[in-house]
Amino acid sequence: MKKLIIAATFGMLCSVAALVPFSAVASGPSIHLDKANNDLSDKESLKKGFKTYIDNCLGCHQLQYQRYSRTFTDLGIEEADGIANYMYSGDKVGGHILNNMPKKEAEKWFGSAPPDLTLEARLRSPDWIYTYLRSFYIDEARPFGVNNTVFKDVGMPHVLQNLQGVSTIDEHGQLSPAMGGRLTAEEYDVVIRDLTNFLEYVGEPNKLERKAIGYWVLAFLFFFFILTYFLKREYWKDVH
Repeated sequence: MKKLIIAATFGMLCSVAALVPFSAVASGPSIHLDKANNDLSDKESLKKGFKTYIDNCLGCHQLQYQRYSRTFTDLGIEEADGIANYMYSGDKVGGHILNNMPKKEAEKWFGSAPPDLTLEARLRSPDWIYTYLRSFYIDEARPFGVNNTVFKDVGMPHVLQNLQGVSTIDEHGQLSPAMGGRLTAEEYDVVIRDLTNFLEYVGEPNKLERKAIGYWVLAFLFFFFILTYFLKREYWKDVH
């Protein structure tokens, strides 16, 4: 009986641990990160983030573990719409979201091949991505003319500069408001939040389902623990 109680308690602790985001550990405390405040249940946000990714990121960054078909189904995109507006490479609907950038050439151009982004949100955290994409500034000493306060000496160009504009940085490390972009600061933040939302979804497409099941598991374990406790009392009352 004692072993049953220990097993039930251990199971409950494991379930609680499973609900704690891995990214909370992975992101680290060394830099200030703005809150992305993502909502994985917001399908329109996910669709917009997916579109931004396809139009601006896929040329360099693949999603080699994510399929178009799975994405279309989860985001509520009709197959015909998906093929017309999200698939520019002519790949099969059931194929992974890949690009045609040769790895060796990419290493020459950027110093290292651009990373796959399928698990980026889990590795660095959504807040990291959200802050990073809003933290580029002019740095003529860098190969692409920009640097980043979150990722020092980054080898990536600011591919969304036409939307955000350009910022400078003062001697205190503070960014100036971006100038010259097509979007206002508020509009750009929405675009980046949608993109971050999409990348968080890609990192774990069944995250909402996992959390929902996790709460039911916790409720079951709590009920089982109470049942086990009273069963133990009933079992041992004659012994004592």
